[in-house]
Amino acid sequence: MEAVRSFLMSRTELELQPSGAQALDKNSVFLVETLLPKKKDVLEFLGKEAKPPVREARVILFFSAQKQPNVTEFAVGPLPQPVYMRELSPRPKKHRSWSSRPMSKAERSLLYHKIKEATTPLQKFFLDTTGFSLGDCNGRCLTFTHVAPHSVESRHRATWFILQRIVRGHRLQPTGLEVLVDHGSTDVRNWRVVQVWYSGKLYNSPEELAQKYADGEVNTVALKGQLPQDKKRPQMFNKPGRKIPKPLSKSGPGVEQGNRPRYSLEGNTVIYKSWSFSFRLRPSSGLQILSVHFRNECIAYEISVQAALAVHRENTPAGEVSKTMDLGWDLGNVTHELAPGINCPETATFLDVIHYYDTNGPVRRPRALCIFEIPTGVPVNPTFNTTRKINFFSDVLGHKMVLRAISARYNFYYIWDFIFYDNGVISAQMHATGYVHTVIYTPEGLGETHLLTHQLGKSHTHLVHYRVDLDVAGTDNSFHTLQARQNTTTKPSRPRHHQATMEKIRYSQESQATFPFGQTLPPFLLFSSPKTDIWGHRRSYHLKIDSTSKQRLTPESQEDLAFSWARGNLSAQSHLLLLTHRYSLAVSKYRESERCSTSIYNQNHPWDPAVVFQDFLQDNENIEDQDLVAWVTVGFSHGPHLEAVPNMASLRDFVGFRLMPNNFFFTEKHRGPRATDIPNTESLGTGSA
Repeated sequence: MEAVRSFLMSRTELELQPSGAQALDKNSVFLVETLLPKKKDVLEFLGKEAKPPVREARVILFFSAQKQPNVTEFAVGPLPQPVYMRELSPRPKKHRSWSSRPMSKAERSLLYHKIKEATTPLQKFFLDTTGFSLGDCNGRCLTFTHVAPHSVESRHRATWFILQRIVRGHRLQPTGLEVLVDHGSTDVRNWRVVQVWYSGKLYNSPEELAQKYADGEVNTVALKGQLPQDKKRPQMFNKPGRKIPKPLSKSGPGVEQGNRPRYSLEGNTVIYKSWSFSFRLRPSSGLQILSVHFRNECIAYEISVQAALAVHRENTPAGEVSKTMDLGWDLGNVTHELAPGINCPETATFLDVIHYYDTNGPVRRPRALCIFEIPTGVPVNPTFNTTRKINFFSDVLGHKMVLRAISARYNFYYIWDFIFYDNGVISAQMHATGYVHTVIYTPEGLGETHLLTHQLGKSHTHLVHYRVDLDVAGTDNSFHTLQARQNTTTKPSRPRHHQATMEKIRYSQESQATFPFGQTLPPFLLFSSPKTDIWGHRRSYHLKIDSTSKQRLTPESQEDLAFSWARGNLSAQSHLLLLTHRYSLAVSKYRESERCSTSIYNQNHPWDPAVVFQDFLQDNENIEDQDLVAWVTVGFSHGPHLEAVPNMASLRDFVGFRLMPNNFFFTEKHRGPRATDIPNTESLGTGSA
């Protein structure tokens, strides 16, 4: 990363400046991360048939010190001694607009100072209505949080900000005031507050609201004081650098480990029993595992988090436009420092990661990942054979190894797990926790959960999109499903005999292998190799999707193109958000140009997004005996309730998927002793089965 930065700064024609400078009219480096080589080159190298692929970095540069500002991506290489840079073009007929860029720290800081300056006429109003203030607040402080997209119409940079009280436990409470700031210019002097909303009414400026308040023409909102502190409940947040407290005075059951763990690390590669895989935590989009093998056979080339989306439909201006795609909020960069004994077992292996995201150089994120092994809690093999009155003992205590990271964004925590089991099963899980996101009381919001005097808890839905590049025993795979059917047959002994059979359906085109929500998934989703087991069955892996959110197909809006793997609608009857995933599963042929289903630019310019997932399926390619990718969407709906105040339980809200072997292992390669070679167990008594 340092070599890339030095190379870029040496290119005088780029006119780069440090990104931390408190100005927007400058050229700066925003992101440096690994640019994966082409899959074909990687597989040839791993197969020892070719030299290592050229290592390159993906770099995002902000060019704002010019008449027409733009965002440009480059590949820089070869690493570790770069000598060239080449532009990375967007997908065909797509572009990255200046207004679509993620919000930088410098822009956020300048916005806060601009709002503080613009709301100076409202200082008395703040003190009278909230008891808190901006600036010198002596522990009773106000702050502004913002929503996304950072635009209210195409190609225009403007953001709604919500005035919040900072209360005990670092939680935020809305005050009922929101401001819309136009910050489209690179000259901060041109930024201005264009609208103010308070207690259901819009004002043209802070001065107008201040004057009407002084004249007694504003209906103020009565805010409830802070809740009494629950001293038995541990503090939810801890400032970085402080000693992490124990959650309880008396420790509960823990995880014990032998002299050393049964997994090993070689760089970013994990070896655990029969498993091997590599991993990385991308600052742009989060956790990713690569080159997944079991018993030295390939299972998947890549399994990765693509995006997380939360949509709150609220009865305020900020709530009406909010569609939070966490990829646009540095999903992988907001990793939470993991606490031993709290976020991971004390026996876990903790790993730092180094990111270059909106900084002047590489930044180390301490304990951003953890790896640990724990018992599954249930036996994986039978222990007893009751038919022969003989007890057979086997190694039944199942174990699993977990790779974990946590992303923290405002009020919500996403816990990301990839789990590896002894029997060849992989599980991807997302747990959600945090504190309840509340909105100010309005008469229109009476259908929501009333949590405090002036606060309503809004129902919302979380969605996660995964990319699963399966290579089941090789890259040539097909997709088919099995569905149970009841058949009626006639037999001499039984005139009408009902028998369940499994109906197999093969899918030959991409358009056939899409499963919209509202459609029940077949129980068996199988990705198979042309290679067979000893009985002639195609060697396969079974995809099982675990998702709990409500679904309803609804018409699209133009901005929903940015989230074409998901879309949302507000039900007029129930005032509940029913977010609609377009597909719970879509299967496509592998293409180098389709490595990500969305981009960090989609959040802030959803009307003309840089990546539209729906385009991946338009060419309707053949998917029989091809290199296939499964795109999986999972989610859950969260309806706030009093038990979720102040914190939501992570055990309740988790979703994901599992990959399970199906006729995968029994080949001549894995074949055990033949039946004639097995000794008569009648004389063995208790022993190994």
